[in-house]
Amino acid sequence: MAQQAYMTETDGGGSDPERRETRIRRLLGRAVGGWRGDRRIWRRGLVTAAVALLLAAVMAAHSHIPNAIGNLGSLTETFLPWFGLLIPVLLVIALVRKSATALIALILPVSVWLNLFGGLLFDKTGSGGDLTVATHNVNADNADPAGTARAVAAAGADVLALEELKASAVPTYEKALAAKYPHHAVVGTVGLWSKYPVSAVKPVDIELGWKRAMRATVTTPSGPIAVYVAHLPSVRVKLEAGFTARQRDKSADALGEAIADEKLPRKILLGDLNGTMNDRSLTAITSQLRSPQGAVGDGFGFSWPASFPMARIDQILVTGVEPMTSWTLPATGSDHLPIAARVKVDTTAS
Repeated sequence: MAQQAYMTETDGGGSDPERRETRIRRLLGRAVGGWRGDRRIWRRGLVTAAVALLLAAVMAAHSHIPNAIGNLGSLTETFLPWFGLLIPVLLVIALVRKSATALIALILPVSVWLNLFGGLLFDKTGSGGDLTVATHNVNADNADPAGTARAVAAAGADVLALEELKASAVPTYEKALAAKYPHHAVVGTVGLWSKYPVSAVKPVDIELGWKRAMRATVTTPSGPIAVYVAHLPSVRVKLEAGFTARQRDKSADALGEAIADEKLPRKILLGDLNGTMNDRSLTAITSQLRSPQGAVGDGFGFSWPASFPMARIDQILVTGVEPMTSWTLPATGSDHLPIAARVKVDTTAS
């Protein structure tokens, strides 16, 4: 009798893992049960499937979207990573509609997005390197230039570039950075601060009519490096004109020509390019230089706007040096986030 009672109690109660497994099976059974035997799962959600295929086509063929009308191609490429947010939305719709067709169609945009940006989901940062560089658009209307200067200097960069320098604020930045950076040069609205000697400073004509780009030689312990600092013209999204970037594109081509004519093999570009690495209009620049963020960064490294970063329009681009790591710095009084990278200087380049 005791044995029979024991067996009855055991069979009726079950262990906790068994009960959890039973619940999971029951839930899955309910979910699948609603689909089983439903022939309409292939006919429902055709619109959702079509949208999924269109999304995949836009991401895969973004370079073929014409710029003739409102620079639509460049606008798409600026915010291209965010197109991935449509995928979970379409997934929910497909599940609610119980559409097998839509679910299968979603495989394509998922594959395209992962092919384009999947590598950025992983931390590729390394160690080592012998030169740290940083850049920051400090915002001409920055209410605390001294605090911004101290915050950026705290990152420990050996070479620091600042853009959108207001003439009246330059002395404040010079004073705040003097202790850490004995060498500096300011050209128009851009400036360069360095722990190492700076020479051969000159403006770079980016066809604006005023000075927003410069070039200098920074003599590091491992050899000289040509450092460019640039702030390309701003772009706007206007209802009547689309993505207005003509002047930015013209300046990008001029800057690309200057970099191509550079004699030194080691080159670093620091600045606010008002465009992402995906933007075809910056090809004159990006075809010559590589981004440490893309090579050895952690995540997308969005830098603008500081309150809710949506795009990486501030760039560190290099050639002749080996990227080791790249990161985004904390917010300052600017509407941009500062960014930094550490590189290893190629001592074989001459």
